[in-house]
Amino acid sequence: MQEEPYTIAWDTKTDCIVYIDQTLLPGRYEQMRCETVEDLARAIRGLEIRGAPALGIAGAMGVALAVARSTETDLARLQADINRAADLLRSTRPTAVNLAWGIERVQRKVAMAASVAEAKTIAVAEALAVADEDELTCRRLGRFGEELFPADCTVLTHCNAGALACRCWGTALGVIRSAVEAGKNVRVIACETRPLNQGSRLTCWELARDEIDVTLIPDSSAAYLMRKGEIDLVIVGADRITKDAVFNKIGTYMHAVAAHHHGIPFYVAAPVSTFDLARTESEITVEERDRSELASCGDRQLAPDDVKVLNYAFDATPLDLVDAIVTEIGVLRPPYAESFRLVGKPALHREEGA
Repeated sequence: MQEEPYTIAWDTKTDCIVYIDQTLLPGRYEQMRCETVEDLARAIRGLEIRGAPALGIAGAMGVALAVARSTETDLARLQADINRAADLLRSTRPTAVNLAWGIERVQRKVAMAASVAEAKTIAVAEALAVADEDELTCRRLGRFGEELFPADCTVLTHCNAGALACRCWGTALGVIRSAVEAGKNVRVIACETRPLNQGSRLTCWELARDEIDVTLIPDSSAAYLMRKGEIDLVIVGADRITKDAVFNKIGTYMHAVAAHHHGIPFYVAAPVSTFDLARTESEITVEERDRSELASCGDRQLAPDDVKVLNYAFDATPLDLVDAIVTEIGVLRPPYAESFRLVGKPALHREEGA
């Protein structure tokens, strides 16, 4: 499989963030630089940087950027700068929990610094650790998940939960990559994923680059393909997992309902950092996107000016529609109230004891 630069990385020579601008794909591949926290916030809001694990890294690196670029010599004033930067970054994507997780992880470490110089060293080191751990997490998650795949199968996926949504490799697509690497014959059905087309623009770009068999479909045809017997399983990523639901790109819930009706396994692949088990679905703010993303395509108007648009970015899938959640500590299965007790523990062994 083709190796590309990391989706998001820290440039140690210039103390800035380098990332792949996902809004330009598939037509153009270009790396951008963030030299200020404001630059990073704009890139996150504009979906130049997106995907739950990648947002976790962005949050961590955003705090490191605030610390590294600060001219404050007083530790208390530096902490105030960090808090302002953290609040700005946290506000950019309210539904995805990894962003806040990455921010808070570096904040906690920096709070232990005894000097400004030590704070700068700690912040960058912790942000780099978050990125390194993400790659390891995705590789482990992929190895656990590929065991769920038959030797020959057609898999439906929605949105983009691949290398572009992480540092590299991916969650849902990481499982697919791991299955292919293990020698399995995997064909992928990728939903276009309205309204921002992360499926057609990003998932198809990734899989075609890796020479993995992929076919693009409209979101609305998935249930029909299930009824025709052309889909063996569904695997998606997640932006937040509460004690009762999985939040993912809008459209995920309808695929889960259709899969349940047709007796098709529905799997979620997500790192432990995506879990928010202190909360329930009703407590989560679901992000709404701009009207223009649905009412126009480029310069072409798709809806009359006086028509209202409701443009949710995510939906919530109840856990009773999820057959398994693949994590870096193993595969969690119902009853989830029991399985979730394992979250945060260092390892969950495979059933065969490997």
